[in-house]
Amino acid sequence: MTKIKSTTVVAIRHNGEVIIGADGQATLGNTIAKSSVKKLRVLQGGKIVTGFAGSTADAFTLLDKFEEKLGAFGNNMKRSAVELAKEWRTDRMLSKLEAMMIVADMDDILIISGNGDVIEPDMGIATIGSGSMYAQSAARAMKQFAPHMTAEEMVRESLNIAADICIYTNHNLVIEKVTG
Repeated sequence: MTKIKSTTVVAIRHNGEVIIGADGQATLGNTIAKSSVKKLRVLQGGKIVTGFAGSTADAFTLLDKFEEKLGAFGNNMKRSAVELAKEWRTDRMLSKLEAMMIVADMDDILIISGNGDVIEPDMGIATIGSGSMYAQSAARAMKQFAPHMTAEEMVRESLNIAADICIYTNHNLVIEKVTG
């Protein structure tokens, strides 16, 4: 799987809620270029939320392609994700794009990569970006040892923990809720 530096995106399904969050830092090499980037996009009136890590232009290209797939496949998110991954891996231009995506609706949380991966992660937790392993560890611990927390609290705290450790992640968080 592609290793993407420069952000952290977390999606958690917990107690009937699906929440996605991301930090707001954009870096150029080892320099902070901007601290308030929005890395989440709400689609279909909130029924699907996407988050991306990697090159912004590449991510927007993939987001446009994903929306095309949604239109072509009757808003079936899982089928659209698989079709996007297939095209991303086999298309000469798309295969050069450097980004990863999380897409989520009320039924599924998926990680999509340019390697052709469409991963439905364990425990209802998906993370991408440079701080992903820190956020994932924190989220898993909260789900196991603090199940009274809301999905939003878990996402927020996972991102804050990642921001405390990862130099490519900051505390300017954007949080979105998937609606039914």
